[in-house]
Amino acid sequence: MQFQLANQGLQWSDSYFLLMGAVNTIRMAVCAAVIGTIVGVILGWLRTVSLTVRLVTTPFIDVLRSVPMVIQLILANSFLSMSGFSTSPFWFGTAALSAWMAAVTAEVARSAFLSVPSNYRRGARSLGMTYFQELLHISAPLAFRAGLTSWIGLFLSLIKDSSLAGVIGYIEFTRNAQILMTRTHETWLLLFGTGLFYFLICYPVSRYSRHLERKILV
Repeated sequence: MQFQLANQGLQWSDSYFLLMGAVNTIRMAVCAAVIGTIVGVILGWLRTVSLTVRLVTTPFIDVLRSVPMVIQLILANSFLSMSGFSTSPFWFGTAALSAWMAAVTAEVARSAFLSVPSNYRRGARSLGMTYFQELLHISAPLAFRAGLTSWIGLFLSLIKDSSLAGVIGYIEFTRNAQILMTRTHETWLLLFGTGLFYFLICYPVSRYSRHLERKILV
């Protein structure tokens, strides 16, 4: 009876279990954000200069933007399992989140590049700049300022969507909390702790982004 009672409540050792889940969550979110942003910016720029790229990538982007992430993860994982292809849950989840981040970032980047006034580009070219010099020194900085706010929102969504990786077997913070809920029945406490964890990550990012926006726009 004493053994059963001891396993009904939270223990100090559970904090290490949750800490490992938190590290896994942050690791996946950061990797997906970096990969997805780089691919998305390049893709967004290409969609402004090439009609072929825009036509080819539009279905891919529309699907990833429209279908919920949890459905994408389950369907892709099932397809890979049936085809006999196996990979670690971390890399599979990172690839799925990166693909979503690339799709939504591409649209933000495309809109940001298109927001640069055309007379700025023509003026730079008339001063003797090459296309890529103008892109590097004129269009890219202005597009960065125009798209920063939207990208921050996407990054915050990515952090929260990383909790869905538990459906493919990845042991992240939310999944660990669910395991502890089943064992300890401390549902409300663990739900509060999970919400607090994501708040402590997302709120500083949001606050810093506002400071960065004011600094850039001055």
